Amino acid sequence: MSDIVYISDFFLDRIQGGGELVDDCLINNLIERKYDVQRVSCVDATPEFLENNSDAFFIVSNFVTLSRESKNSLKTKSYAIYEHDHKYIIERNPSAYENFEVPSHRLINLPFYRSAKAVLCQSKLHAEVVNKNVKGANVINLGCTLWSDEHLQALEENLNAEKSDNFAIVDSENSVKGRPQAIAFCNSKEIPYELIGSNNYREFISQLASKKGLVFFSQVLESFCRLVVEARVLDCIITTNNLNGCTSEEWFRKYKGKELLSFLREKKKEVVDTIVSVIKGVQRPSKKGDITVILNSYRRPYNLNMQIEAVKTQSIQPKETWLWVNSHEDNKGWDYSNLAIDRIFNNDHNWKFYGRFAAALLADTEYVAIFDDDTIPGKEWFENCLKTMETHEGILGSAGVILNGKQYVQHDRCGWPSQNKETAEVDLVGHAWFFKRDWLQYLWREKPTTWDNGEDIQFSYLAQKYGGIKTYCPPHPLEKPELHGSVLGYELGIDNKATSTDSSVSHRQFFAERDICVQTAIKNGWKTVNGVAL
Repeated sequence: MSDIVYISDFFLDRIQGGGELVDDCLINNLIERKYDVQRVSCVDATPEFLENNSDAFFIVSNFVTLSRESKNSLKTKSYAIYEHDHKYIIERNPSAYENFEVPSHRLINLPFYRSAKAVLCQSKLHAEVVNKNVKGANVINLGCTLWSDEHLQALEENLNAEKSDNFAIVDSENSVKGRPQAIAFCNSKEIPYELIGSNNYREFISQLASKKGLVFFSQVLESFCRLVVEARVLDCIITTNNLNGCTSEEWFRKYKGKELLSFLREKKKEVVDTIVSVIKGVQRPSKKGDITVILNSYRRPYNLNMQIEAVKTQSIQPKETWLWVNSHEDNKGWDYSNLAIDRIFNNDHNWKFYGRFAAALLADTEYVAIFDDDTIPGKEWFENCLKTMETHEGILGSAGVILNGKQYVQHDRCGWPSQNKETAEVDLVGHAWFFKRDWLQYLWREKPTTWDNGEDIQFSYLAQKYGGIKTYCPPHPLEKPELHGSVLGYELGIDNKATSTDSSVSHRQFFAERDICVQTAIKNGWKTVNGVAL
């Protein structure tokens, strides 16, 4: 079985494009480093093939022809995306929009990008634009692209070429290469030009080296633009626009000619080193699921054995189960030593709602599942959540709330209270949460309005605002309680120990605090399902 499976629409034996040249160079460098690399076209990367090679690390290059089923299969595996253009946009051109900010209805493949261990970008500008539109992805700027030793040698051989007075324009029928725009510019400025082009790299570089300059106006945002860098190595005067990622790198202005060529040779090793570190740094999830469970002990410690049993009998087992203990008279002196728990946070303080989410930052798993102390999941709850993630990636929960007004009490409920048959988008969830551990970063981006209430509101609001992540209730069909996130909600949750009915905290105060949390979030940019406005 191969160490690395390299997936792309086409490889260099089919198409002589820039992306294919870079892929071929990377593959050869990985092979030189003793990796067993298998090239696989997107049409052959079926879900069955991916499952049979699930122990490999996958590098996904151009993937226009990769099926939806294969993308979903890859999301459960270890992979990185080597981004050559902009396949998160329908038209693959962010330059069509002001400040490269693409409307949400034109964005695609977002869960696929966010699930990748890394999205490898080729320039500072490229990475900034991907980050701007694909919030929540692990974007890495490689800072350069790759040339083979043979192509670098061809550049070196042409460093001192004799130049004519003509400027070069690339003779390409591809509309994005801007041939008509370059010709029109030269004609308007009375600049002598010559069309150049060849499928043979050495011949093309020889043509470019013999010209005084290059006129090139890309019609889309180039993630890097090898051509412009090659022209600078060959000491050509460059006339271009602001759609070339390479020009955003500091080294582009610093080096040219022989110095730039030397830099490209050194940078090549650094780029490959970075990619290898991504491959080596991956911790593969266990076959049964990569989940850390966090239970909570506050005023109902007597429910813990029942909760632990429900967790231990899940159809998909968690990696670890932790317990967060908030100090309270009702659990004072309680013996936790005999519980089937991997870690215990036994606090001498009541950290209320946010404490367990702080503990979750220490998890080393892809997913975290948090439960209130009155919540017993059905035996297929984790399986239900993982399946829902494949189609509706977001914060999931067993009790969802859809706000109908600026007061919190004006809401509809989903999940176990309503038995929704299909996945439902909601504004927030509670009782049982299931989410990617990496999303916790968003919960701490803004200080809460109050530490005494509203962690469920805050998490969904900030994940949406900073990560573009929505919140959902997975299916809770009446006839399948095993799928539910809470099977004893009414029996265990409606008592005098519930925070919303606690005599020490008045009902009016509790909901007044939640009103403030909702209104503050909406004021600061939270977009609710029903478009609630203040």
